[in-house]
Amino acid sequence: MSWTAEEMMTVAAARALAGHTSCFVGIGAPSTAANLARRLHAPGLALVYESGTIGARPRTLPLSIGDGELATTADAVVSVPEVFNYWLQAGRIDVGFLAAAQLDRFANINTTVIGPDYRHPTLRLPGAGGAPEIAASCREVFILVRHSRRTFVEAVDFVTSVGYGDGPGARQRLGLRGRGPVLVVTDLGVLEPDPASCELTLTRVHPGVEVADVRAATGWELAVAGPVTETEPPTEDELALLRALTEGPVP
Repeated sequence: MSWTAEEMMTVAAARALAGHTSCFVGIGAPSTAANLARRLHAPGLALVYESGTIGARPRTLPLSIGDGELATTADAVVSVPEVFNYWLQAGRIDVGFLAAAQLDRFANINTTVIGPDYRHPTLRLPGAGGAPEIAASCREVFILVRHSRRTFVEAVDFVTSVGYGDGPGARQRLGLRGRGPVLVVTDLGVLEPDPASCELTLTRVHPGVEVADVRAATGWELAVAGPVTETEPPTEDELALLRALTEGPVP
């Protein structure tokens, strides 16, 4: 079997959702991984989108949080204030699934602006959406992002969503409910925060990837766990379902 780096990343992220009961999903790659997980490893996983759809079972990948497919297939549709105030901020969601334009060594996320001047940025990004609340209040956060020095930077240009702030104790000082990012899945491997320093540490590489490849694609001196393990390749079932999901309706 052959697969792409993007497929390996999505499959690895989907596997990480096994055993979880609820997931607050962002559009794009996180949505693909969460929907794959529900079809494979986590059939009871309730997908929650910030538009207020709870228990959505989309037959096709949603184009936005307002996609009618989410409301049509959901167990319930509630107001946006309810999904945030009652479900998210109260700590009732297991996992928040996020993407990032920039990510630093303490897993802080930027999806707001690129460049040092907020008023005159090099690039203005889509913005926060519900990501800051997801990062603050979900019990755990997974981040799914492609690995490059452009994305993995020493310090983000703008902190849209707090990971571990400036290190140990930052989340507690800010009064954030959730544990924060516990897993970063990329197209090269998997990073996890060190329990003591909170710094992202490489714990796994995908097949065909060397530790040196990951270090070269990271904008800081990347910490590496010992020993680093290798991700199991995608199975036929995983690839078949993933490709069907991205190409059209899946029962």
